[in-house]
Amino acid sequence: PMAMAVVSIAPDGGTPGNPPADFTSVTLTTADNLHLGAWYAEPENGAVIILVHGAGGGRESVTGFAEMLHRSGFGVLAVSLSGFGDSEGQINRRGWNGTRDIGAAVTFLQARPEVRSIGGLGLSMGGEILLGAASTYPGLTAVAVDGATFRALNEYVMLPMNEPLYRNFTHRVLSFALGVFSGDSQPEPPILTSIQAAEGTSFLFIAAGNVDEEIAFNEFYQDAVGERGDLWIVPNAGHTGGFGSVPEEYERRVIEFFRAHLL
Repeated sequence: PMAMAVVSIAPDGGTPGNPPADFTSVTLTTADNLHLGAWYAEPENGAVIILVHGAGGGRESVTGFAEMLHRSGFGVLAVSLSGFGDSEGQINRRGWNGTRDIGAAVTFLQARPEVRSIGGLGLSMGGEILLGAASTYPGLTAVAVDGATFRALNEYVMLPMNEPLYRNFTHRVLSFALGVFSGDSQPEPPILTSIQAAEGTSFLFIAAGNVDEEIAFNEFYQDAVGERGDLWIVPNAGHTGGFGSVPEEYERRVIEFFRAHLL
């Protein structure tokens, strides 16, 4: 866990490269005046999806998702989180500072006259960040997450099976070490609290069929929001592997979800 904490703040060497066709490069500004790199494509239908990458790379890692959303008429704002690629700030690959970055994206979109509704699609860490930000930014009225579990100890232990010390000791060490090394605090509110408080937001939880812990967390989250949440367990898929293994069904389910709740 000490090594994992060090890796969580290791600098990102990736570069975003050129944006996909029909996208332009834009800069977002956080409340504490950090500048974040992003790609933006305007919507044809008035709805824009904030697309948030996982811990492995910035917005260049979700190009396929951006193109999938945009060809169905949705606008897309693909953000590189703090410390990734050309975005300023210290990196935290556990997503502890992500709510601030989502705030910059929401502020940017709410100032655009072509935007009538806002949703979010997050992969792994990006999904956890969107869930944690849902109650802070009620303008996010539809959030789809793929491979989301937890960001820190305070979220890990909310799953009942993780309450015993023998289950959570490693995560206690990891969260403590990451806090010391980064100077960051565990994210608040925790995901469970956030999604329950986000009463105007609908959720689509996507879990990999081959990852038991992922299934457990997503079943737990779906149960917590009741009829506001749908759950899709992708058969025989690894972590965030649904888009690659069943691309047509993945696109159909995600697009139908956003059409139902944003248009």
